[in-house]
Amino acid sequence: MTDFTHLDEEGRVRMVDVAEKDITKRVATACGKVKMKKSTLEKITSSTIKKGNVLEAARIAGVMAAKKTSDLIPMCHPLNITHASVDFFPDHENNSILIEAEASLKARTGVEMEALTAVSIAALTIYDMCKSYDRGMVISDIHLKTKSGGKSGTFVAERYADNT
Repeated sequence: MTDFTHLDEEGRVRMVDVAEKDITKRVATACGKVKMKKSTLEKITSSTIKKGNVLEAARIAGVMAAKKTSDLIPMCHPLNITHASVDFFPDHENNSILIEAEASLKARTGVEMEALTAVSIAALTIYDMCKSYDRGMVISDIHLKTKSGGKSGTFVAERYADNT
């Protein structure tokens, strides 16, 4: 069981001790998407959703979520992130919105979970603000796109290896 960093020799859950790791600049980018009806996407992009500007509300929610990740994920270290951004890319051909979030800092541990949490909460916010129009929206494909810094270096998800 010691192959898992969050388990001790007896299999008990623990927070990893990062005290001896080097402080380096660490950046992570995550993606996900929300698929919806064509009419829902049109309402979002034309800013005619009754609850307000969906994408700006989702952007704020995503950034706030990145800052609160350790409150949501039990073994995450509380991090003082220095940057978080959330961007949206409407895809009218597939009736979906691609979400991309980035988080960065200088620290002893990475920000992958913060970027993934930002995408997840941004997607849930889109769902929440639009559910009265389209309860069948599907949140999917949330994944780490890239990460850099730290002992393990750079990671680029295979599907992006030729595009980054």
